[in-house]
Amino acid sequence: MSVENMAFAMPGGETCGHSRARPVDLAHLSRQTMGDRDLEREVLSLFLHQAQVVGDRLEGATVQERVLLAHGLKGSARGIGAFRVADIADRLESEPASGSHVRSLAEAIVDVRDFVSAISR
Repeated sequence: MSVENMAFAMPGGETCGHSRARPVDLAHLSRQTMGDRDLEREVLSLFLHQAQVVGDRLEGATVQERVLLAHGLKGSARGIGAFRVADIADRLESEPASGSHVRSLAEAIVDVRDFVSAISR
């Protein structure tokens, strides 16, 4: 196996520990899915779809809608190990009028999308 392909054969490594530094904590995700890689892919796909919908709706949402959108995304993000997204969604839920939280959340969602895309090659 070439060095270039090695990272994608075992994303995050089979024995990597807990990491909030990555957009998705793969060890957490593996525990949540009991190591089932097909389920991991499905859950990540569902999360990315939800995150895209939430991201698209946040700008034009009312304050109450932002609270609900952020709350739902926060729970899903924690479930898959996207802890940065969850933390920002939590802040947005507490301060729904904050444009800076909306922008930060959009950036974090892009980071997760790019990360999932990279490990899915």
